[in-house]
Formats: sequence, structure tokens, C-alpha cells
Amino acid sequence: MATSAQGLPGKDGGYRMRMSDRTIKKVLKWGNEHKAIVFLDIQRGHAPLGPEMKYMEKYLKLPFVHLGIDPEFSMKTGARPGTKIGSYDAADVNKAVEFLSDVAKSKNLPPKILVVHRFTQGMIKNYKNIKLNPNVQIVMHMDGWGPPSLKMDSYRDYIVKEPVQYTGFKLFYKNDLKKVDMNSRHKSPHLMTPDEVLSLTPKVLYVQYQ
Repeated sequence: MATSAQGLPGKDGGYRMRMSDRTIKKVLKWGNEHKAIVFLDIQRGHAPLGPEMKYMEKYLKLPFVHLGIDPEFSMKTGARPGTKIGSYDAADVNKAVEFLSDVAKSKNLPPKILVVHRFTQGMIKNYKNIKLNPNVQIVMHMDGWGPPSLKMDSYRDYIVKEPVQYTGFKLFYKNDLKKVDMNSRHKSPHLMTPDEVLSLTPKVLYVQYQ
């Protein structure tokens, strides 16, 4: 979480906190040592998305570093982060795609990955206007927590029914075990297994554990 939404405005009224260069570099060092890819995620709060991405540009120029943007904390209404669920329009997603494309082209890099978190209808508006770009791979990521039945419904309703390019699915080690759907076949807390996630249609290409 390279830029984290906050409940207080901060000095510039942005309702977000950027991680320090020292912290980001430490995580990138871990990723590089393990030959892993690293995602820098932005919860913009009230701060404009453009400058938040620009702050990450020097890291995104590395071939193993990619970007995530979280509509939940994009507070277009002016609400305080955490009090309401925010949103991005297709124009915002396109702005992120164009930014990443420019980074990839400037350094002659393989396509960058853009992860867009989503778990409600209103989090992404005008999805049909999102433009694909050969330099960026867009993952629409089912980011909701709860019992398997709720997670699968969210995947179907907000990811599958409004397709963009690639699909993702998040599993929460703790939050997914907080509630049980007694109308489902799981009568006790259950974290979806890899086989259960990979049996979804269309097949999930990006799986995140939190």
C-alpha cells in the first residue's frame, strides 16, 4: 500500500499518506531478491490520482514493479475515506493506463499490469469506455470479503458481467472467516481453496491473498 487513505486530511488536505522512499525501496528489495513482481497500490483519498502516480514513476520504471488503484478510497463526493465507498470513472482508469503505457514505452519494458479493485456496482462507472492498450494489462480485481457464496456472487455481478480484460480475485485470511452463509454448503467459516478459485468462469488469472 504505497499511498494509504487516511481518516484525517493531513497538511495538504489529501486524506492520504504516502509511504516513505525508504519503506518502498525495502519492499522492492525483497521483491527483487525473490524474483517476484511488486504492486504499488494507491488509495488516493482526496488527492488527485495523477500526482500520486507521478510519485511512483521512478519505481514503476523498474520492470518488475506494477500499479494498483483502489476506487473504494477515491472520494469524489468529498466524504472522508472509510465512511463511504468511493469510485473511479472509466476516464480515471484510462488515465492510469496511459500513464503506465508511457512508462513502459519510455523504458522499452514489457507490458505493465494495472490492478483495479472492485466489489460493488458503483465503484467503477462507465466500464465500457475503458480503453485497452497493448502496453498495459488491466486486471479487474474482485476485492470483497465474506463467505464463498458472497465472493462468487460479487465476482459474477461486478467482474464477469462487466468485462474489461483480465480478472482477479482476492482472498482474506481473516475477514473471509468472519461470516458464514448458512444457506450455502459451507456451515462453518471457510477460506476458498485454490481449486475453488480456479474453477470460476472465466478463469481467474490474478489471485491475491491478504
